[in-house]
Amino acid sequence: MSDGVISSGWDVLDASHEALRTAVRAVPDDGWHLPTPCAEWTVAQVFQHAVGDQIGFAAALTGEPGPDFDPFAPSGAMEGVDPATFLEDALARAAKAWAGVAPDIAEVATPVPPHTMSPWSGSAACGLDAAVHAWDIARATGRPSPLTPELARPLLEVAREIVEPLRSYGAYAAVLAPEQGDDDVAVLLRHLGRDPRWSAS
Repeated sequence: MSDGVISSGWDVLDASHEALRTAVRAVPDDGWHLPTPCAEWTVAQVFQHAVGDQIGFAAALTGEPGPDFDPFAPSGAMEGVDPATFLEDALARAAKAWAGVAPDIAEVATPVPPHTMSPWSGSAACGLDAAVHAWDIARATGRPSPLTPELARPLLEVAREIVEPLRSYGAYAAVLAPEQGDDDVAVLLRHLGRDPRWSAS
């Protein structure tokens, strides 16, 4: 965990937030326009979407306002935006919201179907969103994957709970067939409709 970073107390979510931080910090100044594994979205648009989703998860828990933009129609405009500040505000809101969730309660509100989940599943779903977009950004900018097998395994568990209803909305592409030699990260990415070998070139 980086210095000064707020911990949510949920290991999968905290690791996913750190993956997103790592990917965003590595985006070069001229990298925001690059294409990503999210068809038709640039790095800037994926980044804006990921930020908006973290705010959305926080808002579902706290009742506070959600993002002041549509995460599913990100503008891609980065003029006057400090990426680190924009990201940290969203991650701090999400971490603080999840830090207030007791692990032994029955369910929590989430912005994704089924809209109520166990605390572990809800926090991991929030993490899944951050982690997969961290991978998108890293791949788009030619950086190593921020996903590890240790993180991919619990993310796959929650993905199998929540992703199917979201495919019909276009949030995820169809599952890709497994290939020999796939590790846990590749299995997760294929389940989310992403080619583990995707490259912008």
